[in-house]
Amino acid sequence: MKFQRCKIFEHQKVRLDYDDLKCNTRKSGRTYVTPTGERYPSITTVLGHSKKKYIQEWRKRVGEAEADRISHHACTRGTAVHDMIERYLKNEDNVVGSNTLPHILSSWIAIQPVLDSRMGKISMLETPLYSHHLTVAGKVDCIAEFDGKLSVVDFKTSTRIKTADEIHSYFMQEAAYAIMFEERTGTPITQLITIMMVENDPNPLIFKEHRDNWTDKLMKEIANYLIYEKTQGTKSNS
Repeated sequence: MKFQRCKIFEHQKVRLDYDDLKCNTRKSGRTYVTPTGERYPSITTVLGHSKKKYIQEWRKRVGEAEADRISHHACTRGTAVHDMIERYLKNEDNVVGSNTLPHILSSWIAIQPVLDSRMGKISMLETPLYSHHLTVAGKVDCIAEFDGKLSVVDFKTSTRIKTADEIHSYFMQEAAYAIMFEERTGTPITQLITIMMVENDPNPLIFKEHRDNWTDKLMKEIANYLIYEKTQGTKSNS
């Protein structure tokens, strides 16, 4: 497939009081250090905490070798597709290479028309954010106009079609980014967009949610995580 760019994206500079956030990744999860010295867990670490039990059960059910194979395949595909999307939105050339694997290429063919027809002015790409209110941090995929409205846009890959009831954690993660963005810039965002590229499916799934439908659930997840961390800290010091 010969790469053909169909759109040049306009970028809007958003001022933050920092260029980057120091990130520490350990077995227990990822933390970010704010410009004022606070250490906040990443939102993916917080939301992933409640899924650890199910992941362990899944690995036990399918076997460690098969679980590693599936996880590696999913991670490789997800990283490659995210990289292509980011470079395309940055208006870079040669997004698709001659050595692009077929299953990754099919995801790109599915997502490019959505980017061209529904994405507008871009404010952030792969930008670290944090919130003193939420006491979490993270790196947002994209903040841009989607269908003409400023949105948190998250790109996901999947091996199967999923329903909205299966991806509540995605919506909570996006709500967290919306709150972080408003806290850092003063500009509110209420629209949350999840674009999911399903392997071997030419039609991406697009979920559109409102931030305020997920803030209460998000706060409960953060509170549960902080209780767990405090309990673990007490145990390790006893």
